[in-house]
Amino acid sequence: MSLVLYTPGDPNGLGPELLILADLDRLVREHSVLVIGPELSLEYHCRQMKVQKFWSRIDALESSKLEKPGCYLFEPEGLENFQPTPGKGDVQGGFAAGISLVAACEFLKNNQNSVLATGPLNKELLQEAGFDFPGHTEFLAHHFGMAQDQVCMHLCGDRLHVSLVTTHPPLHLVPELVTQKKILRCLRLTHAFMVRLGQGHKPLAVCGLNPHAGEGGKTGTEEMDTIVPAIEQARNEQINVQGPFPADTVFYRAWNNEFSAVLAMYHDQGLAPLKLMEFGRCVNVTLGLPVVRTSVDHGTGFELVGTAKASPRSLEKALDLALRLAPEDGR
Repeated sequence: MSLVLYTPGDPNGLGPELLILADLDRLVREHSVLVIGPELSLEYHCRQMKVQKFWSRIDALESSKLEKPGCYLFEPEGLENFQPTPGKGDVQGGFAAGISLVAACEFLKNNQNSVLATGPLNKELLQEAGFDFPGHTEFLAHHFGMAQDQVCMHLCGDRLHVSLVTTHPPLHLVPELVTQKKILRCLRLTHAFMVRLGQGHKPLAVCGLNPHAGEGGKTGTEEMDTIVPAIEQARNEQINVQGPFPADTVFYRAWNNEFSAVLAMYHDQGLAPLKLMEFGRCVNVTLGLPVVRTSVDHGTGFELVGTAKASPRSLEKALDLALRLAPEDGR
């Protein structure tokens, strides 16, 4: 039996609703699912959807209380008076998301055989609530005592796999953040992950930073100065990697099964083509953490809350992948 923690993200967004819509029955027959967040947000959506309460509340975050398969809920201290405003973002939702994620991290530090799946959060509201991180990836790296260049954001689709050298910085800062060290770290992590998924026989592809991958230095020199040396070092470590390739064609080649994964230099370079083809069925994985963490591939979707238009597919895939990656000895 494995234990998967679920933090719904912003409780006024889709995170709580999608959990109710997801097919949990098949999971909780053999595993434990622990929801960390405000209980009232789940109760609200249960009433709206006429669904019976399906969790047991625990009053302390202790592994001994989670030894039987089932769904549990723990409400961190400070959320007792939380009042949900479904579909309407406010700073209290950002606070609830941050407090819940901190509680999950503290539990995972002492229970590293457990795994974490996360719902979407609103980065602006998270920061307004006092948690100064641009996203889950940076938040988790900090709480596990890791530098930003030690982890790698990876998106798994059915046919496309994409890793990112940088995550959420302003675009004008990207060139100075694309370092040989960071590229090499992401290649190592991505290679190890694809091997774990049974896809290590195909090469990794690396995007150039500039149009046409620098065009021999005519549209930029980062490829020659930084990206190519990182690729050469990875090859010296027996990592099968090719590139740098122009970003406007490499995803077509990856879609046609030429590569196991693509390493993009920045957020929209990698995720725009991925989400064009596979939005709603991707899973976000943070590579390099001492624990397994997966997430949905979409945002809070405030405008979709309560409309019955949101699909739980990405969450179901995130939960499934987290359990697939869980240590074999369980808890």
